[in-house]
Amino acid sequence: MNYKTLIPDLQGAIFDFDGTLFDSMYLWDNVANDSLCVLGIAPPSDYRSALRNLSVPQAAEYTIKRFELSLSTKEFVALINSLVEHYYFDEIMPKEGVSEFLQNLLDNNVKTCIATATDKHLVEAALKRCGLKHFFSEIFTCSMVGVPKDNPKIFETALAFLKCPKEKTLVFEDSLYALKTAKRAGFKTVGICDNAEKNQQELKSTADFYFQSFK
Repeated sequence: MNYKTLIPDLQGAIFDFDGTLFDSMYLWDNVANDSLCVLGIAPPSDYRSALRNLSVPQAAEYTIKRFELSLSTKEFVALINSLVEHYYFDEIMPKEGVSEFLQNLLDNNVKTCIATATDKHLVEAALKRCGLKHFFSEIFTCSMVGVPKDNPKIFETALAFLKCPKEKTLVFEDSLYALKTAKRAGFKTVGICDNAEKNQQELKSTADFYFQSFK
């Protein structure tokens, strides 16, 4: 896929990580319930859906309050990260065509960074293992900016870092709610197909551009 079919004079690109660059959303389908099981709590049927649009710290706060846990937010976040860590260090892989697409951006001096709800050390580990870290000038996380992706702060922070005009910057997202946030904030958006997002038709109709893959 040649980015010039989207915005010929593109200057900046902000990428989500899980489900957009890497095929890793399957991990998060089970980690919420697994974290409760580790604590000896039977997961209620609505628990996973309740966490769907929350950042990891928000999910921790919600869980601690709902189940009256004695853990701190920091301790629960550490528990969640411990359940997924080895996948980022050892297993998950980029989606097909990602490396070639990123190389195309690099060759044309398009600035790139990541905006993700996943902790930075996990994203860095996967990027380094797969030889992709050099493509990105920075990784911004919801924990760093203090809000989830229903707030545009993470995208605005990334844009300020890139120092690119908003109209010449693309936001790549597989999640409908996060893409809507970026679009409401005035960004041009690219919807990325991923099976974890069940509302593909709405993602496609909402995004300015839509990729089935990066090939």
